[in-house]
Amino acid sequence: MKKILFAASECVPFVKTGGLADVVGSLPKYLDHDEYDVRVILPKYTCIPEKYKQKMEYMLHFYMDYRLANRYVGVLRLKQDHVTFYFIDNEEYFSGSGPYTDMLFDIGKFSFFSKAVMSSLPLLDFRPDIIHCHDWQTGLIPVYIHDKFQGNPFFWNMKSVMTIHNLKFQGVWDVKTIQNFTELSNYYFTPDKLEAYKDANLLKGGLVYADKLSTVSPTYSEEIKDPYFGEGLDGLLRARADDLIGILNGLDYDVYNPLIDKSIFKNYDVTTFRKEKWKNKLELQKQFGLVVDRKKFMIAMISRLTDQKGFDLVACVLDEICADEEIQIVVLGTGESKYEDMFRHYDWKYPNLKANICYSEELSHQIYASSDAFLMPSLFEPCGLSQLMALRYGSVPIVREISGLRDTVEPFNCYNHTGTGFSFANYNAHEMLRIIRYAKETYSEKKREWNKIAERGMNKDFSWNKSAKIYQDIYDSLYEE
Repeated sequence: MKKILFAASECVPFVKTGGLADVVGSLPKYLDHDEYDVRVILPKYTCIPEKYKQKMEYMLHFYMDYRLANRYVGVLRLKQDHVTFYFIDNEEYFSGSGPYTDMLFDIGKFSFFSKAVMSSLPLLDFRPDIIHCHDWQTGLIPVYIHDKFQGNPFFWNMKSVMTIHNLKFQGVWDVKTIQNFTELSNYYFTPDKLEAYKDANLLKGGLVYADKLSTVSPTYSEEIKDPYFGEGLDGLLRARADDLIGILNGLDYDVYNPLIDKSIFKNYDVTTFRKEKWKNKLELQKQFGLVVDRKKFMIAMISRLTDQKGFDLVACVLDEICADEEIQIVVLGTGESKYEDMFRHYDWKYPNLKANICYSEELSHQIYASSDAFLMPSLFEPCGLSQLMALRYGSVPIVREISGLRDTVEPFNCYNHTGTGFSFANYNAHEMLRIIRYAKETYSEKKREWNKIAERGMNKDFSWNKSAKIYQDIYDSLYEE
């Protein structure tokens, strides 16, 4: 049995701020359990819902020398969906209302977490052959495998994989501070290791020392080798191109399944969505106080409200979109105050826009099931899961042709009747507006064509089945080395 340990800062269903949690929570379930014993380790945040805390089983605790003090490290265990989850406990670091606070504290927090993971492994009932690390929060683990823990035979020949979910977030601070947190020697703070542009960079450490690298879509793996998308690390990624692969994220099709989803008003599948999906729209219109009319073109936006997601484009043309009374817009998300306030204002200004400045998993499912189209005009999008959820629920994506959006949404071609959505190439508000109007025209005047677009999208398989096999190939290649 091949033993793999996922190390991450978040994981559904325990704690989630973005797509990272979905991947860490879903991928282990889809690996071949006859061949791979896959487990997950993450912090035991105080914000984890009580229903999960009550199921956790205490395993052990010890005191770890960290920054000239003995720090408490507890380890708890929970088994769910055939996967074992370990939780590192320390309330000094992992308390609070969410998994992240300010960057300086988070760098200390995840430096502690990385060392605690390594220190706990010899005490557990599980010795991983490979540690699969996710994003900068676990970037120190590949470094520690090669440094602090090499004196212990337990860690000899242990391999690591580093997955980049979003290259923009790297865990950067000045060298002196990060050296203090990581307890690494001067040897590691040079331009070929953790130092980058006179600062220290935790993600870079993982990218230098991990045995294999991956990111979350094939197009993004190519884009980040270019200075425009490379966030200052494009040279390193070009140097490690032979070890880097882009693997498309998948969805947990047990969770995102309109046929059995208990959150939505009316269940349906690809064979019944023409008769049943619109009933969800009517219920959502009633719930939100919108005009109840199945012919209205409902556009959904479910997202972090940030510049990265293209909301500056939306801001430029939102008046023009809302001026069309045949369009309804439903927004769900939180983020930068300028966009939260913008949508609150437009909610007040226009009766055909409803802004929900919050996040609700249940409501997100209802919006996917109710909406006709899903707008996602991202500036950059390493993979994106929202468009995959939209496709699954028959909400036709309108996206910018970038990174994972380009890999997953095939633009509609009215001449050969192909495509699963609508797309635009340039980061331009009026180009986006033109494609929204084209989508609305198709919906209103060519409803049979629209339904075919939605049907093709629902028939696409974006489950983890295919991608999990590619990850298994990566693991197998490390066993062969």
